[in-house]
Amino acid sequence: MSIIPLSAHAESEVVSQWFAVYTTSRHEKAIAEHFALRKIESFLPLYRTQRLWKNGCRMDLQLPLFPSYIFVRIRSLERVRVLEVPGVLSLVSAAGKPVPLPEPEIEALRSSLPLVKCEPHPYLVIGDRVRIKSGSLEGMEGVLLRKKGFLRVVLSLDLIMKSLAVEVDADNVEPVPTFARHKLA
Repeated sequence: MSIIPLSAHAESEVVSQWFAVYTTSRHEKAIAEHFALRKIESFLPLYRTQRLWKNGCRMDLQLPLFPSYIFVRIRSLERVRVLEVPGVLSLVSAAGKPVPLPEPEIEALRSSLPLVKCEPHPYLVIGDRVRIKSGSLEGMEGVLLRKKGFLRVVLSLDLIMKSLAVEVDADNVEPVPTFARHKLA
């Protein structure tokens, strides 16, 4: 009897891997409960926040860290079970195939979230146009240059064709929506 090694494709169908599930907005907790009822291993990262309502009441809340996303650990063959859950829109895919997430990334999230204070932040990529939200440069727009430590943003004064680089805290910048971007020419 000889042992035939599994191909990478066949192995991915047998081994459980983490996948990102795109869900209906604000239904993440209910969907996570459905996964538990169906014995599908899932992970919904939550963060704690406090909201102040109009009536002056403060409320402690646990909200999804990644709105509209839940992670599931399944074999590739089980994806139909996930897609049958009410509120699940799709598995995050590339070229029509669900893409597994690196196990160390999910495990790092699972182990560190209870130990650190965190909250969602807009996804920023070097080269993105960003706007400074507060301080003496409030409202200025520029291009994100670096993400180590403080963010380095290049602000341009188009009229005099000069630029300056400033370092700002990540909490003090927001992405400029594509439709609101100024003409760069």
